[in-house]
Amino acid sequence: MCTTCGCGHDEMKIEGVSVHAHEHIHADGTRHSHAHDHRGPHGHGDDHDHTHEHPGQEHHGHAQAAAQGVEQARLVRLEQAILAKNDRFAAANRARFAEAGVLALNLVSSPGAGKTSLLVKTIEKMRGRRPLAVIEGDQETRLDAERIRATGAPAIQINTGKGCHLDAHAVGHALDELPLSRGMVLFIENVGNLVCPAAFDLGEAAKVVILSVTEGEDKPFKYPDMFRAAKLMLINKVDLLPFVDFDVAAALSAARRVNPFLETIQISAKTGVGFEAWLSWIEKGAVAVGG
Repeated sequence: MCTTCGCGHDEMKIEGVSVHAHEHIHADGTRHSHAHDHRGPHGHGDDHDHTHEHPGQEHHGHAQAAAQGVEQARLVRLEQAILAKNDRFAAANRARFAEAGVLALNLVSSPGAGKTSLLVKTIEKMRGRRPLAVIEGDQETRLDAERIRATGAPAIQINTGKGCHLDAHAVGHALDELPLSRGMVLFIENVGNLVCPAAFDLGEAAKVVILSVTEGEDKPFKYPDMFRAAKLMLINKVDLLPFVDFDVAAALSAARRVNPFLETIQISAKTGVGFEAWLSWIEKGAVAVGG
């Protein structure tokens, strides 16, 4: 269960193979998975006071407020535990990337911002320069992975089911299916969502947030965690600027107020504008990790 948004996140599938998110690792290195009973915030058995035998409303209100405080504290502890566990898997992924000399980039955006089209064009332009691979994240279907494979690049599809983001555990399993090589650039296309992917480290070198001109330029203010977590913002579909009401300067200002260190590139998969700068940014990152 993702406590940030309430999505079900018990099981993911990597190319049809189930991966249980609730894996436990013991001190001796053994692992096992099992189902958990995630009761809702008002499940009986939680620390709520459901009695109605107090004569005054004020007393009942205090009891209810206290119970809500207990539940909120429990959810905070649960979320901290989930993120701490994810961070351990992310650290293992990061060590794996470092040892192999692989640059891993986590591509994040709202649905429909153009991640896959941008990724296809990027692979086409980088073909022959470096080894490339993709991990695709979607709730259902293998359509995006098939689009990537059509370019000749290897791709592993992760279907998250009800989950709204990838986690480091599933990415680690996907890596087992990909032959990593020194100098490779691995693109991880996350599920379309600007909330939960901000909190889940996958072991990547950087998050790249993609903002389409068909969206509002105030997105950085609405989803500040994502724009703070990102290293680069791509303003995508700039070929549509003559036809949409989007203020590029306002978008840049909003993003830099949220994250003064955020790098930005304006780009279009259709016309190729901005790709020279984008590919140069990728190459710089690949060299930095020893590739």
